[in-house]
Amino acid sequence: MIPTVLVAAPSSGSGKTTVVCALAAALRARGLDVRTFKAGPDYLDPTWHRVVTGRTSRNLDGWMTGRDGVLASFARGAPGGKDGGDIALIEGVMGLFDGRSPRSLEGSGAELAKWLNVPVVVVVDAGGMARTAAAVVAGLAGYEPGVDVTGVIFNRVGSPGHGSLLAEAMETVPSVRCIGSLGRREDLAVPERHLGLVTGDTAARPGWAEDLAAWAGALDLDALLAMARVPVVPAFSPPSAVGRVRIGLAHDAAFHFYYEDNLDLLREAGAELVPFSPLADSALPADLDGLYLGGGYPEEHRDVLSANVSMRHAIRAFPGMIYAECGGLMYLGDTLDGAPMCQVLPVQTRMTGRLRTLGYREVTTTAATPLGPAGTVFRGHEFHYSELAAPPALTPAFRMTGRGGEGVEGWAKGNVLGSYVHAHFGSNPALATNLVAACKR
Repeated sequence: MIPTVLVAAPSSGSGKTTVVCALAAALRARGLDVRTFKAGPDYLDPTWHRVVTGRTSRNLDGWMTGRDGVLASFARGAPGGKDGGDIALIEGVMGLFDGRSPRSLEGSGAELAKWLNVPVVVVVDAGGMARTAAAVVAGLAGYEPGVDVTGVIFNRVGSPGHGSLLAEAMETVPSVRCIGSLGRREDLAVPERHLGLVTGDTAARPGWAEDLAAWAGALDLDALLAMARVPVVPAFSPPSAVGRVRIGLAHDAAFHFYYEDNLDLLREAGAELVPFSPLADSALPADLDGLYLGGGYPEEHRDVLSANVSMRHAIRAFPGMIYAECGGLMYLGDTLDGAPMCQVLPVQTRMTGRLRTLGYREVTTTAATPLGPAGTVFRGHEFHYSELAAPPALTPAFRMTGRGGEGVEGWAKGNVLGSYVHAHFGSNPALATNLVAACKR
């Protein structure tokens, strides 16, 4: 494993993503190979990480995958040795202690820091604060035994004089080192998002990474490197492949949300993943055994998707296994806001303009699906602004629970399964082997 730091904050909106990207850019400018991770289910922040590092950023989610899944994912992304990089940065989720439960560390960045035994650097929005900022840091550092808050970076600092006041205030918290202050730079901040319509791959301006590196030049990067710690992670042994299949992977501006661990688990189970674009390609790749249509923003590309009649017809005629999540489900349906889609599943989708659902889900299948037999259990996340109308004859294949109660989900028809739930295969690695086996059949 490689030296690692978890970058957290007292709350969302403190600038974690921008600061993590700035740290990565500055360390890269020193010639270091930086690996990045994101705590929790968010798939947007990793796209900004990727702009800076040129590498895939992985999600680490304690609630969805448990400790073993987190350790396996970290081992895949930062295995140590010449292939593991020089330093890993983990971006936290919401506030340091925020997660699934208000009474425990479950699903929080703090839980990851304890599991991996790595130090925490907190990013504090210091606008309008001086000594109080030190009190906030002291409170975070002393709140939970075993969560090692060792450093602080003050963000949105008003002036060099303001930064000096903050550094002097931190002398009253000797257990936490002040790594420095960053002035307010709205031109560098990651844009606010509505349903993730802004991703780093498409929205980062030219020169953004270089400007971030210069901005982070005010920080004591040597101190950050000195406090990084190598996690204790068991050696990772991939499972044996269950067969060799070719799975078409929808990947373009309309479909691009995939947990990297899902793709790795499919490859380890024997799948060759073959990218294709429902937006631009007129036909599916040759000799496919299955299709995986992930999440994304088909509503933003509705007219182009609908106009690509040859691709819609190819998917409707495809004889193999089809698995779709969220945006992929919307594309498989009859219509999206009235525009014809693939007409594989008899559902109609419309955008509502407001958040319909958000949160973790634990799923139990109530029928055999490509994910496994009835009774298969897994965890995932749901987040969408659309709603679905399905005919009564289409029986839900999932029973699921969340903090809001119980519900039904998952629409299966023959060898096709579509759902709003973004399943994390790390919660039950048998999902990947079952999908590969379904492709073979």
